[in-house]
Amino acid sequence: MPQRHKTRDALALQLGKMARAAREKAGLTQQEAAERVGVVTEVYGRMERGLLLPSLPTLLRVCRALRVDANSLLGFSFTKAPVWLAQPPAIDSEPPAVRRLLRTVRRLKPRQLHALSTVANAMLPAQETRDGCDSRQTTN
Repeated sequence: MPQRHKTRDALALQLGKMARAAREKAGLTQQEAAERVGVVTEVYGRMERGLLLPSLPTLLRVCRALRVDANSLLGFSFTKAPVWLAQPPAIDSEPPAVRRLLRTVRRLKPRQLHALSTVANAMLPAQETRDGCDSRQTTN
């Protein structure tokens, strides 16, 4: 699963958990909260279970209905950052030169990619090639 989907799913779970806590603190049922937000009860329930991320306008209505700050719903008010926020996508840790090279490589056709792989593997020391970096393992 791509990192952005993991992040989105974790955010949806965080938001749902916090919305449920705020709703319960306000003494509201899901139906009452849904009415105040202006969505059907099933949609509100899916949001609380972390199965649905609301649109920004709906998120603002949730905040008003539950009298809670958007930062707390999104997990920004914790002293420890939530898991979905603490783990940046792996690409952010790559040096700029590697990111530029990857952008170029993604545009290559299969034959070009195979040729590049062969050249790159030839540039590696012999030990690394024996450890599983052999160009014969690439696919077209």
